[in-house]
Amino acid sequence: MNCSAVVLDLDGTLLNSEKTVSARSFEAVRDCYMRGMKIIFATARPPRAVKALLPEEFIEWGSFIYYNGAYTQCRHTGIDHHDPIEASLTAEVLRYCLDCEPDLDISLEIMDVWLSHKIYPEETLLKVIDRPQVMPVEELMKREATKILYSGKVNPKPLIEKFGTRLNILVTDNGSLVQISSTAASKENALTRLCERLDIPLEHVAAFGDDYNDIGLFQICGWPVAMGNAVHELKSMSKEITDSNDQDGVALVLERLLLEG
Repeated sequence: MNCSAVVLDLDGTLLNSEKTVSARSFEAVRDCYMRGMKIIFATARPPRAVKALLPEEFIEWGSFIYYNGAYTQCRHTGIDHHDPIEASLTAEVLRYCLDCEPDLDISLEIMDVWLSHKIYPEETLLKVIDRPQVMPVEELMKREATKILYSGKVNPKPLIEKFGTRLNILVTDNGSLVQISSTAASKENALTRLCERLDIPLEHVAAFGDDYNDIGLFQICGWPVAMGNAVHELKSMSKEITDSNDQDGVALVLERLLLEG
C-alpha cells in the first residue's frame, strides 16, 4: 500500500490497557512521521484527555479528530472545526433522558469543557482525569453541546428510535456508554475534510480502530486495520486484523508498512 497518512484511534487501539503508549508503538509512529506520513489521531475523547494521555511529541506531530469528529484541530493546516448539537435539540435530549430516568448520569462536553447537572460519586471520578463543572439542568439545556454522554439504566433503543434521524448516537464501551453528537459530526467526515486540506487521497490512508465509532473510517480509508480486540463488525470490514492493543498491534502493522514502503 502507498501509505501517506495513518489514522489512529486511541482507547483499545494505540493505548494499551494501562492507557499508555508502549515504547514499540511510540517508535513505530515516530518512524512513520519521520518517513513523511501524516499522523492523525481520531478519538471519542476531548482535547484535555488526549494531551494527558499522549507523548508530547505526538501532540506536536499530529492532527486531531476529537469527540468522534465533532471537533477537529490541525495546526499544520489551520483547521479548527466544530460541529455542535443545536441548543434546542440538546434540551430535547436532556429532557427526554431525565424523564425516563431522573438519576441518570448524563453530561455535556462543550469545546473541551465537561458540564453536568450533578456531582458524581468518587468511584466514578476515579475513572476519569478531571471533574465536571456542575450547573442546573435548565442551564445545560441552553447550550450547544459538542457531545452528550450518558451511562446508566436507560435503554438506548427508544432513544435511537426517537432521535436517530437527527443525531448520531453511538453505543460503545461494551454497551456501557452512549455518545450523542450532531449528524454532521463523524470521524469519517472530519477525516475527509482533513485529507482534502492535506492533499492526501483517502485510498492512501491506513486507519486503525476497535469499536463501532470507527466503522465510518473503515468505509472510506484505503487500508482499514482492525485490532485483535475489535468488535466483530469492524473486523468483518477490515483489510487486515492485527494483534490486540496490549500486544502492540498498531506497531506490528506500521513496521511492515515502513518496510514495504
